[in-house]
Amino acid sequence: MRIRELGRAKLVAKRIINRFAPGGIILLYHRVASVPSDPFKLCVKPHHFAQHLEVLKQHYQPVSLQQIAQALKDGNSVNRWVAITFDDGYADNLYNAKPLLEKYDIPATVFVTTANLENEQEFWWDELDRLLLQPGTLPKTLSLSINGNTYKWDLGEAAANYSEEAFERNRTWTWYAPENTDPSERHHLYRKLYQLLDSVSIPERQKLLGELLVWSGKESFRRSTHRSLFPAEVYTLQEDSLVEVGAHTVNHPFLSKLSVTKQQYELQQSKTCLEQLIGRPVSSFAYPHGDYTAQTAAIACEVGFTCACSTVPNKVRSNSNFFQLPRLEVQDWNGEEFAKQLTKWLYFET
Repeated sequence: MRIRELGRAKLVAKRIINRFAPGGIILLYHRVASVPSDPFKLCVKPHHFAQHLEVLKQHYQPVSLQQIAQALKDGNSVNRWVAITFDDGYADNLYNAKPLLEKYDIPATVFVTTANLENEQEFWWDELDRLLLQPGTLPKTLSLSINGNTYKWDLGEAAANYSEEAFERNRTWTWYAPENTDPSERHHLYRKLYQLLDSVSIPERQKLLGELLVWSGKESFRRSTHRSLFPAEVYTLQEDSLVEVGAHTVNHPFLSKLSVTKQQYELQQSKTCLEQLIGRPVSSFAYPHGDYTAQTAAIACEVGFTCACSTVPNKVRSNSNFFQLPRLEVQDWNGEEFAKQLTKWLYFET
């Protein structure tokens, strides 16, 4: 065989091996908690999370996100490596997740949204849950002006007076259910308001949330079950180095919709804020909503991050881009189902 043909054969063989090798996995969690309602399925119950860690400890090689990034840079294998990440920066990452991570000696990265560190409000999607999906009484009608358009909704008697019984019956509802199966006008309103608020600017969203608060007649406060980390808690989270603190922007926007200047602010300011809090470099970043462009990825590199995570559901391979690392989102599975999912992700095409 000629030298050139031999080289091509080796290249083809390498590509085949890379395609069917197990590769590595970066897991995407948000919360370790049990809450009354969870419309976006962000929560994994603590006892299920413990089962996940047991599976990882027994059958895989748990590593940090930075270990995966460094191995890729060095051209080393990450086969069967698994890294844990959390998005947003909920307080339960410290109080529920970290003790379990310590018990099993498994590292993790928590991506923190910095605007909420000093904010007396919950994340806006949780604020909507508090105002609309919890039992109690609301006015029967709602009218809002959004981007020059007027929207009106009629909740009706049953939805305006939402009983504990109805709440218990509907508490497992999620955003991902077909719209035509929404169990009440409250759930339909939640869906529509989320879509509308998700599309407006941050100042406009804050204004509208204020109007909803007045309309609902409810007090402004954040539930202990839904709050973000406090600044001092961010330091506590990472002080023993088992948990890495990463950045998740200031305001959790859709970055692709922002100008370059605003994207640079969101990335740089969140990095600077967290570095001041913890007294060490912040090297990892995650795109909110998994939303970014090639220019966003370039900005992440320019401001000094060494890797960035997307929400593209795939395993990590030797040719994965450091600033577009894929992640696989974990649901509230028990240990057996989690183990099945890991096998599916690692050994079959995702």
